[in-house]
Amino acid sequence: MVGMGVDIGSLFHMEEISLKDLQHQIIAIDAYNVLHQFLSSIRQRDGTPLKDAHGQITSHLSGLLHRTSTLVEHHIRPIYIFDGVPHPLKQKTLELRKHRKLAAEKEWRDALERGDLDTARTKAQQTSRVTDEIVQQSKTLLTLLGIPFIQAPSEGESQASYLVKQGDAHAVGSQDFDCLLVGTPVLLRNLTSSSRRKLPGKKAYVSVHPERINLQADLKKLGITQKQLVDMAILIGTDFNEGIKGIGPQKSLHLIKKNGNVENVLATIATDDAPSFDEIKALRNLFLDPKIVKDYEIAWQQPDTSEVLKMLCDEHQFTQDRVKPALDKFTSIKDIIKQKTLF
Repeated sequence: MVGMGVDIGSLFHMEEISLKDLQHQIIAIDAYNVLHQFLSSIRQRDGTPLKDAHGQITSHLSGLLHRTSTLVEHHIRPIYIFDGVPHPLKQKTLELRKHRKLAAEKEWRDALERGDLDTARTKAQQTSRVTDEIVQQSKTLLTLLGIPFIQAPSEGESQASYLVKQGDAHAVGSQDFDCLLVGTPVLLRNLTSSSRRKLPGKKAYVSVHPERINLQADLKKLGITQKQLVDMAILIGTDFNEGIKGIGPQKSLHLIKKNGNVENVLATIATDDAPSFDEIKALRNLFLDPKIVKDYEIAWQQPDTSEVLKMLCDEHQFTQDRVKPALDKFTSIKDIIKQKTLF
């Protein structure tokens, strides 16, 4: 189904790791992905996002400060990659997401009126939006923290993957399995998550650990190529196209291994919702030859402590006793700066 990201996670081996395993590594983080994560998870008990005295949402600033400080404390070098202009083929997905958020907002308000805080929080988590203002505030905070970021021309995950392919980063940090479609050699999930997660609809929590996926090892194990993985995704459905009804991860794997590519599969099945050959070519190009920027600079700096405090405490009413301990972790940035730089 279009709009949910590609459903291929079950096919891949996720190796549980710790932040210590990533010491001294450069990680290209899919910024929009983690901002959505912060906006969704960092909320009050009734689902209301963190806000300052002026009513501005601050969940993303809290997440960026504390999760980035944890990475730096472990001598990990993060680079945040921001999405650019979405491809026209993604428009339908964006519209679907907008409608889902509006529906979730109504269910959130209804649950609050009933006093059902558990349902309210669950529904509230589905309403988060990364606005232009949130993006700009995030970039400002990263600059003050001395953490580099890159503005991608289109999909952030494609740009992040390019850095890894170029040897300029070790891995991509994202929850999104779509990263594998653009050929991300190493994908890290749960990198910026909290250490535990509440189970939906239950008063129970599970531990959350970083997970690593090595693409080439899994492709070899599955017996397919990168191009065939993309063809599988086209059959299942991506953010850019409707899939073929009734085809999930296992069935698509079987069909592609048996027939070689999407065109051959479509020649063997009866369906009314098959993409045209031109659409298939366009979809392949989106993943195999994505729009990226090759001219970028990466450098880590000492944080401007006084300006960070001014932004978070003076402008957004964060308390200094929460901000200063996070800033203290940035003492590790001195060692990061001393490490061999890329440029």
